[in-house]
Amino acid sequence: MKFSTLTKYFEKLEETSSRLILIDILSDLFKHTDNEEIDKIIYLTQGRIAPFFAPVEIGMADKTVADALGRAFGESKEKVLKMYSKAGDIGLVALELSSTIKQNSTIAGAEVFEILTEIAGTSGAGTVEKRIVLLSDLLKKVDPISAKHLVRIPLGKTRLGIGDPTILDALALAILGDRTQRKLLEKAYNETSDLGLIGKTLVNSGLAKVQKLTVTVGRPIRSELCERLPNPEKVFSKMVHSTGSGPSGVHATPKYDGFRVQIHKNGDKVSMFSRNLEDMSHMFPELIKGTLEQVKVKTVILDTEALAYQPESEEFLPFQETTKRRRKHNIEEMAQSLPLRAFVFDILYADGKSLIDTPLYERVKILKKVVEKGDTLIEAPGEILTDPKDLQLMLDDSISKGLEGVVVKKVDSLYGAG
Repeated sequence: MKFSTLTKYFEKLEETSSRLILIDILSDLFKHTDNEEIDKIIYLTQGRIAPFFAPVEIGMADKTVADALGRAFGESKEKVLKMYSKAGDIGLVALELSSTIKQNSTIAGAEVFEILTEIAGTSGAGTVEKRIVLLSDLLKKVDPISAKHLVRIPLGKTRLGIGDPTILDALALAILGDRTQRKLLEKAYNETSDLGLIGKTLVNSGLAKVQKLTVTVGRPIRSELCERLPNPEKVFSKMVHSTGSGPSGVHATPKYDGFRVQIHKNGDKVSMFSRNLEDMSHMFPELIKGTLEQVKVKTVILDTEALAYQPESEEFLPFQETTKRRRKHNIEEMAQSLPLRAFVFDILYADGKSLIDTPLYERVKILKKVVEKGDTLIEAPGEILTDPKDLQLMLDDSISKGLEGVVVKKVDSLYGAG
């Protein structure tokens, strides 16, 4: 597919706010996309060149994109920045500048994808200059509408109004013939967090192959989330199972007020992902060290809450203190002055086997065997309670320690990814 064809679809997407129309437009796009490039087209539609969890960033700021625009169309960076300040959208600036040059575009979307990937992969001395030159040369090869949408991608500002569920709906409509069939794709999405992988597998290998996609170390699982209930009695009435395996009662764990961190270990490599699938591996070196020291199985995925904690006084530092650790600079210094502890409350994968379809009470047993005692990873497997009064006591104790409350689950629940 030509990049100009792709950006014509982007124009249509930008012009509507109707979700049903967005789905129809995307569905038509996917129907006209070559099977071998559908993953690239999906990523570009997301304004990406890789899944959200992949640590791949194009790495260009407003000023460097403005510099590339200026060089491509014979204007100074300062003038481009002034135009940007006035327009509020770098894409409109690109459209205006490139419209002065009569230009037809024949470059393929896959080639644009590869050049953007090359920009992201530049490193070493002169990186900024290399990126500016690559983007500038690419801008010279595209038409005005394509230039408008191209320059938004490095800045993460595509303005298409598309979320992951909309893309799943469109894939279901395009390939399976009905957007309501999205539910057939959701399990794979929740367990792999990779729409490009799902799209390419679907068009090349069929639905059955998509449904075999499952948890893999290094790909974050979409987090299981909570809903609020008003009191312990309501919790028990809703969550104590009447049939099924396992002990009776409910499973309760203090709710820590920190970062949700999913820890993946594959041999000597440790990766960490946020609730929003962001790769945070570089931010928390002490958690990497702790995982390698305390987890002896070769492969594992742990669900944890990381927060600044003082073990000597058993004090949990306020969330505002913990947030200081989300940074790209001075990481080692902050790890020394504000160390994190990860409270491990669930295990989703161990020794090459997914555990998300294993009942919670069994996962807790495995967790206790897999995570050794230590100072960095702290076991928080929770406990099974059979009386609402005990749940109230746990809640009161958690609040007194500055925590948010208590998380309660059915004792035989599977892990509901997403």
